[in-house]
Amino acid sequence: MRSNTNKQQPLESAQLTGVKKLLKVEDVADILGVSRVKVYLLLRNGLPSVKIDGARRFQPDKLQAWIEQHSA
Repeated sequence: MRSNTNKQQPLESAQLTGVKKLLKVEDVADILGVSRVKVYLLLRNGLPSVKIDGARRFQPDKLQAWIEQHSA
């Protein structure tokens, strides 16, 4: 029987300091008070995001900076 020496550590023991949970499109829509469709339109116009396996995710700090930058 082969042992797997390349096992990944659970997230709790990975000691990721300063990492915040990524937001989903629905979360951003709720925060901005707009529809999901509008969030996708904002993506085309520079709303910062990351793509993970085809799904858009948003970093809370970058979203906050984008909001501040686009506030009147």
